[in-house]
Amino acid sequence: MRIQRLQRWQQRQQWHGLLLVIALLASAATLTPASALAQNYPAKTVRLIVPFPPGGSTETLARMVSVKLAEMWGQQIIIDNRPGAGGIIGTELGAKAVPDGYTLLMGSGAPLTIVPGFPAKLAYDPLKDFAPIINVAAVPNVVALHPSVPARNVKELTALARARPDQLTFASNGAGSPGHLAGELLKSMTHTRITHVPYKGSAPATLAVASGETSMTFTTTTAVLPHAKAGRMKIIAVTTLQRVPQFPEYPTVAESGIASLAGYEAISWFGLVAPAAVAPEVVKKIHADALQVINTSDMKSRIAGLGATPIANTPEQFRAQIRDDLAKWARTIKISGAVAD
Repeated sequence: MRIQRLQRWQQRQQWHGLLLVIALLASAATLTPASALAQNYPAKTVRLIVPFPPGGSTETLARMVSVKLAEMWGQQIIIDNRPGAGGIIGTELGAKAVPDGYTLLMGSGAPLTIVPGFPAKLAYDPLKDFAPIINVAAVPNVVALHPSVPARNVKELTALARARPDQLTFASNGAGSPGHLAGELLKSMTHTRITHVPYKGSAPATLAVASGETSMTFTTTTAVLPHAKAGRMKIIAVTTLQRVPQFPEYPTVAESGIASLAGYEAISWFGLVAPAAVAPEVVKKIHADALQVINTSDMKSRIAGLGATPIANTPEQFRAQIRDDLAKWARTIKISGAVAD
């Protein structure tokens, strides 16, 4: 009898062991290579391509975010500056990188949504070749005039432009730049004629307005504020949809009272993207961690210190933003006849 009970106990133990093995095998089967990669990501150094020279807004934001992510991940993140051709060279490099999540790109609006609107063929497609992860922040532009221009707001500026067709001028940091397209968008939405004057960089373009060489410019708050405080320029509007918290005294262009300018927006944004074929699980992992970093009070404060606004949207929202901006700038380029450098 004892032997029979022992045999039954041994059989039950073997059966339980078999059930455990089956359960473990089933669990392993559900763990795909992609999900396993996401669980272990990152297991080595990550490269973050910045398609502009050191010192600009793109690199500054990239370094701020990468330092915090590196601390969270326990892995090094190397900033790889690849400037040239208005961001095209570095952006192309990001599109062609191995899609394993270990090469990311700090994308920006110019090479991803403005440049594609010009006739020249690119080696990358902004929608097909990238997996948007998260839009980190947007830097507002302002409409700034030389003090001699007799306009206190956008409505008066528009009326002046209509009264003096082709006589007013606006400076930009180059044909096809965000500042150039911001001016062309205003012209197309108000049916006015203002002459574009391109310069080789934001600094000479801003100085051209401060000296009275040109009438106005559409550029970042960082470039204009020192001149505005010194009385050499006057800011009449911001180019965002809502007022900028750091500068609540400046109305938006859309607040001008001109119906055709409803919805006017011309901002510079900067966000993380990966090569298109990267595993969705890895995108979710990077997004979740980057979102946590951006939403800290310290990071929000540092972003605000740059005159920027945190965006921190979802990958789906980021893709929709890229798609909408592509259509908007392509339409603006076609209507205005703008050409790139």
